[in-house]
Amino acid sequence: MKIYNHDIRTSTHETSGGTHLYSGRALGLSEPTDIIQIHPALKPEWDSIAAHYARIGLRHSHNVLWSLSLAHLQTYADYEPSVYFFGDAVCDHSPCAQFYRDIDQRWFDVVTYINAKNNFIELAQRLGLPVPATACFNRSAAVGQLERFTYPCYLKPSVSDSGFGILYCQDARQLAAALMEWSDPVPFQIQAEAPSATFINLQYQVTENGIERLLVSEQILNGCVHGGNRYPTAHQPWSYFDPLAQWLAEQGMKGLFAFDAAVVDGAEHPYLAIECNPRFNGSSYPTLIAQKLGILQWSSETLMTDYHSLADLELRDLEFNPDLGTGIILINWGTILVGKISVLLAGTTVQQAALRTELQNQLMDSEQLRPLNPRDYITKELAKISGI
Repeated sequence: MKIYNHDIRTSTHETSGGTHLYSGRALGLSEPTDIIQIHPALKPEWDSIAAHYARIGLRHSHNVLWSLSLAHLQTYADYEPSVYFFGDAVCDHSPCAQFYRDIDQRWFDVVTYINAKNNFIELAQRLGLPVPATACFNRSAAVGQLERFTYPCYLKPSVSDSGFGILYCQDARQLAAALMEWSDPVPFQIQAEAPSATFINLQYQVTENGIERLLVSEQILNGCVHGGNRYPTAHQPWSYFDPLAQWLAEQGMKGLFAFDAAVVDGAEHPYLAIECNPRFNGSSYPTLIAQKLGILQWSSETLMTDYHSLADLELRDLEFNPDLGTGIILINWGTILVGKISVLLAGTTVQQAALRTELQNQLMDSEQLRPLNPRDYITKELAKISGI
């Protein structure tokens, strides 16, 4: 039995609002015997999401604690904790960080270490894993001649989530301007752009028997920001990353973690390691829900919507059909309160494209996209004539 607390606020900076709403996406991972903590703002959406999951045959916990307090992990000490991020990447001296230290110091330490991109690059190179050309710094004043770097490049904070703070620089002039704005005590790296149109995500989990390969998916990116994933993929570079995964497990890593990599076709090193996510990530939720439902082909995306409640969505004809193996599943449903949702699109690539198009229409609050019954049509035309 597990207790889920997938609050992401200790892992990422607030950028567009709604980070407190992400805790609901762990619901689809849970089992009826588990306990799940969800932010109380999502309580009005419970009936709608529970009905959606019931219709598609996705079992889940109904034992909900409408609170994200970490104290519940101690209250229910007999339950195995499942958390999004075992630590505090925003403030490493916070009470939250100390809470995780007290539970498992080794797990906390390895998560904190590998979550820093500079540490990841150093470790990958030490273990012989190819990476893009990368220079790591602790202070911007330490940067020497800018002409020596490979362009285009990325200026990245050593600790960053969801693309936060990452800047793309075409040349030395842009990099110099970016460094002028940099907060000097913040460690960072300058990394050459990987010559790739394909980026992949490899997920592992630590079990009683050691590390377990979970799944490789292709990333859907919006610039530097994760937008979704696509499965399956022809790329399966497990042998490249197994030594690194094994090292993390030996250092005390637990639960689920993942690596991001670039695919470089025709190169001496066809896969370049980019970073480690020592936590659940955006692809974890559709991956585990797809496994529960036996879905073999899917994509996941985050889409904007005019609606701010699940009760306003009309998904009945688009919902996942277990008999057909195709349809839509709501994943990150709580963020509808701020006008966006993450979904899994199950089916062939053609079916996924059709589902996405239909879903985008449904997500728009436009009378032109909804058929009117005759009475509504007459009312609408009279309003035009009357100038209402």
